[in-house]
Amino acid sequence: LRKDQELSDLMDVLTTNETYFFREAFQLKAFTDEIIPEIVEEKGKRGDRTLRIWSAGCSTGEEPYTIAMLLLEMRRLDGWRLEVIGTDISQRVLQHARKGVYSKSSFRATENYYVDRYFHEHDGNFKISDKVRELVTISQLNLFDQNRLALLGRMDIIFCRNVIIYFDQPAKKKVIETFYQALYPGRFLLLGHSESLMNVTTLFTLRHLKNDMVYQKPWPVEGGAL
Repeated sequence: LRKDQELSDLMDVLTTNETYFFREAFQLKAFTDEIIPEIVEEKGKRGDRTLRIWSAGCSTGEEPYTIAMLLLEMRRLDGWRLEVIGTDISQRVLQHARKGVYSKSSFRATENYYVDRYFHEHDGNFKISDKVRELVTISQLNLFDQNRLALLGRMDIIFCRNVIIYFDQPAKKKVIETFYQALYPGRFLLLGHSESLMNVTTLFTLRHLKNDMVYQKPWPVEGGAL
């Protein structure tokens, strides 16, 4: 625990933790219009109506709450069991995420529709609604803690945006291998727009979607889902 706290303090110094709602809109459009429909179709054939999404390095919570809002807008997910897990090593930013209260600077890319529908004013700021919060679990996690990572279970989609840019090459490789193990076959890893797996690993396939490029864990050679 002490080592985690020391690393948390160091990351607070080294990283900006600067984020906002609906960041990288083109990637979110790929998420809602291309990735989710593909997963829903494949899972629907098997009668599986669960969707698990991990926001790794979630900072003050704007990313997992954005994901939850987008899921709530998708009628095709009515009746599904939805779970968004936001993790970060910094207790400071996680306290902010758990409170769910944000200033106007967090809404620079947010349409008024989402503010009106999913927030209410709170002492001059805006507080996330309970219906969004109910989908999201916020917890502290060190991405290099293999024992804790194993407890997360398997994921359909992992968002890890603007996190691995702070890691050296061996650390990047280790984290990406962790994500590979955490994902179901055929599922997706979404990095920040300035991040790439080039020269890091060949575990993932780069998919060129209409709205963005994303990484996909390959299906087993014989095909089908696990």
